[in-house]
Amino acid sequence: MKLKLKVIPSSSRDSIEGRIGDQLKIKIKAAPENGKANEAVIKLLQKTLKLPAGYITLVRGHTSATKVVQISAAFESAVKDSLAKY
Repeated sequence: MKLKLKVIPSSSRDSIEGRIGDQLKIKIKAAPENGKANEAVIKLLQKTLKLPAGYITLVRGHTSATKVVQISAAFESAVKDSLAKY
């Protein structure tokens, strides 16, 4: 399962803010330096979706605010249920 993200780095908190069209809006405290914001995005998604490490990978947008992450197909239904409130 792929998720499109709109990431706002250097924010006051780490949070999932909702949807913008087909993208999930995420705010991250980390600055967009040396992949820190990318790591923070993955950690936030793992924590929010209750997924073990390694099941979420960044596949596109390493240096962009618009990103695409791949989530293991084994967790697709659980992810859809968790993201339904956004």
